[in-house]
Amino acid sequence: MLKKELEDDEKLFYAKIDDKIKLSKTRNKIVYTDFLYETEISKAEKYLKLIKFDKYIFSGGYSEAERKALIIYPEKLTEEMAIKNLANIFSIIRIILPNNLKGTYLHKDFLGGIMKLGVSRDKIGDIIIDKDGADIVVFKENELYFSENLKLLTRFRKSNIDIVNIKDVKKKQEKFEEKQIIVSSMRLDSIVSELANTSRNKAIELIEIGRVLVNHEEIFKPSKSIKIKDIITIRGKGKFIIDSIIRNTKNDRLVIKVMKYS
Repeated sequence: MLKKELEDDEKLFYAKIDDKIKLSKTRNKIVYTDFLYETEISKAEKYLKLIKFDKYIFSGGYSEAERKALIIYPEKLTEEMAIKNLANIFSIIRIILPNNLKGTYLHKDFLGGIMKLGVSRDKIGDIIIDKDGADIVVFKENELYFSENLKLLTRFRKSNIDIVNIKDVKKKQEKFEEKQIIVSSMRLDSIVSELANTSRNKAIELIEIGRVLVNHEEIFKPSKSIKIKDIITIRGKGKFIIDSIIRNTKNDRLVIKVMKYS
């Protein structure tokens, strides 16, 4: 039953992409999906290549965005022209916290507040946090709704909330925690076992039930070979970059430097 439901979900996902392509051609205009997760972006890209469709870009409003929408543009436009149109698709809701709260709110505090408005997660892009508050990427068509209603929430009542052009989005500051792991090989199950601090058998189970992603794609093969700079996501455990192989031990095991997103 679960497999069938997953297959049905994928068919629905691809059908929505087909609908967007048809709509763009029919209306001769740019159309776009909701914000997609990294796994959805990977699936969408594979599907578009399969059907040999190339009039699209993925964007979350700025170059470092993680959550992105699939933007489909008509034949009359070039990719460059579509990119120039991003300011008509995305906006920033900028929240500046009062002095006594600056530096105290985490990602979950901003996201939790937005969720109280009754909107679905796919209507919100990245939430970029700094010591003063956050920039929240939204679709331009929803900017007034967010800016007006966030002010009504208790947690943001004393904050300054403004609509900002997507071009002025704050620079994203990635934070990493450096760690070292020792593995017998570059197999996925070996690395996941160390990253998740669990047994090899449990690591294999995590992979086979779809809880492990490599470069934002679900991987179900424990023996997959991992390369330097690959990004491994273990749901519930975090996201990691395989940075470098530091050395070999006397037992010919590998000491690997890993950067964990914090």
